[in-house]
Amino acid sequence: MDIKSALRKGTSILLDNNIKSAKLDSEILMSKVIDKEKKFIILNSHKVISKKNLDNFYLLIQERAKRKPIAYLTKKKFFWKHEFEVNENVLIPRPDTEILIEQILEITKNRNKLRILDIGIGSGSILMSILLERKNFFGTGIDLNKKKLQISTINSHKLRLYNRLKLFKSNIDNFNLGKYDLIVSNPPYIKRYNLKYLDRDISFEPKQALDGGLDGLSEIRKVVCKSSELIKRKGYLVLEIGFDQKNKVTKILQKNGFYIKKVFKDLSNQDRCIVSIKI
Repeated sequence: MDIKSALRKGTSILLDNNIKSAKLDSEILMSKVIDKEKKFIILNSHKVISKKNLDNFYLLIQERAKRKPIAYLTKKKFFWKHEFEVNENVLIPRPDTEILIEQILEITKNRNKLRILDIGIGSGSILMSILLERKNFFGTGIDLNKKKLQISTINSHKLRLYNRLKLFKSNIDNFNLGKYDLIVSNPPYIKRYNLKYLDRDISFEPKQALDGGLDGLSEIRKVVCKSSELIKRKGYLVLEIGFDQKNKVTKILQKNGFYIKKVFKDLSNQDRCIVSIKI
């Protein structure tokens, strides 16, 4: 079977399973299987695909038909300006989270040698994107999950950041190392009751990275409380929040000695990022 025919069949299978991006997903999975860029596929659609590659392609198509995210099937996700390794142990970086990067780059544009802490570093996409833009900044990332830290380590070496980045296995309550100019976090903020109503694609992602407790704020409280101890005076705390959490998170921040600089909206015009300053 040639590439074109295989793609047609793969697209048909995904369409039958209500995958809206069926054609694009088929092309991405084909690229992975034959280890070629999309451009090659378009220009060589008449070429015969080996049985081994064809079998692997259909295995991936069946996984995608079950709604397993493309990022987990390809083990990669592009975020900000770089490609990051991901797997089922880490949350998939999302375009909305790039708002945090934009705001952090804005508030640090005239600063040098800042120390940044990322609470719940996951794949490392947030902190590493900042470090790649700010060549003389230093980063520390913590996470409770060893497997997440393994992915962060892979990405730090891939992006040549291991000399400016330290990783620690710790929960936020027990972390007491250093004082920071800026702290960033994308903590779990979905109400536990709502987890079962998430899109099927999201159901493949680690619950630990999504579950914000009964009210969706339990992890945010921990992050804010501990950040008030770890951050320098006039240091910045930048948080990703749920679309309906602005007022409650604002109160938590103010209670812990933070001044709210601004709340920023995501690509869907929903509140998504709070920038605050320790006073």
